[in-house]
Amino acid sequence: MRRWLLDAAVALAATGLGTFFMTNSLSEEGGAPLALEITLGALAALGLVLFRRTRPVTLALVLLPLAILFAMPMGALPFALFAVGLHRRPWVVAGLTTLHATLVAVIYRAALGTTDVYYETVLFLLLLHVSAVAAAMVTRSHRQLVASWAARAREAEEGQRLRVEQARLAERERLAREMHDVLAHRISLLAVHAGALEVRRESSAEEQRAAGVIRECAYDALEDLRSVIHVLRAPTEDQPQPTLGDVPALVEQSRVAGAEVGLTLDGEQDVPESVGRHAYRIVQEALTNARKHAPGAPVEVAISGSARHGLEVAVRNALKGQEPSMPGAGAGLTGLRERVALAGGRIEHGPTAAGEFRLRAWLPWPP
Repeated sequence: MRRWLLDAAVALAATGLGTFFMTNSLSEEGGAPLALEITLGALAALGLVLFRRTRPVTLALVLLPLAILFAMPMGALPFALFAVGLHRRPWVVAGLTTLHATLVAVIYRAALGTTDVYYETVLFLLLLHVSAVAAAMVTRSHRQLVASWAARAREAEEGQRLRVEQARLAERERLAREMHDVLAHRISLLAVHAGALEVRRESSAEEQRAAGVIRECAYDALEDLRSVIHVLRAPTEDQPQPTLGDVPALVEQSRVAGAEVGLTLDGEQDVPESVGRHAYRIVQEALTNARKHAPGAPVEVAISGSARHGLEVAVRNALKGQEPSMPGAGAGLTGLRERVALAGGRIEHGPTAAGEFRLRAWLPWPP
């Protein structure tokens, strides 16, 4: 809206200036017909609106001879020269100005001779058009100055943001170091003492069972603590989030750790980032549970889906005896249920009659 208002103002100003020139020319003999002047004036104003920003040099070259021969286009020429000075390099502006001055001097000399009217007319036109070019150069310099100020402001803001980010990361690193040095050390000692109590011959069966639970809980706490420390130390907001394409690498990590994991990928793999991230977290939690509750048992991971039917993630592993009931166990599955529910999907998990633990999740595939 603002741009069209500016275009309308430029067209009206060019028409008004051209009308002023035409009024003076009508009082002289040999002027162009009024209808022709009005038509050329309208075309010149339209050319300013359409080509002033995109093709200012072409517009100025067309208006140069017309402005010398007719009065109405003369009102549009200063605005065309202003556009050239604003959007093109200085040598282009200098060339057009020199060409215009030469044409004005030659043509008006042939028409008026070396009279006072000739000198007054040539001087007036040159001053008018040079003023337009000078105004364009001043406007261009002002815009460049404002742009440089804006760039400096952005650089200062970015520098401040980086300083705040560095301070935040330093604080997170300090917290992570304190947690590692204090909590991790004490929890490790707790696990060691619980393990020693568990294998002590003098301990009763009840004491050994309790010591085993304490040891397993301590190891779980260490794993959770390591995860928290990793989150504190890693700039998570800047790290790329895992996607479905990272699942094979996740499975390979489990294989390197000694687990027997099979992976089947079927269907379309170019899933949306959010769906791929949810699928990765589901597989990650399922592998963690299998490693904790059924160490050494084979695990099968199957992922399939399409944009029409959604994405399905299925993970199953054999159960080894009675699954232990450890304090804090099941928090990961609870988190998965919440994650899948927020994504609009479904999840089910639990032991089967075949002696397996199966987890199956379905995620919608947004368009």
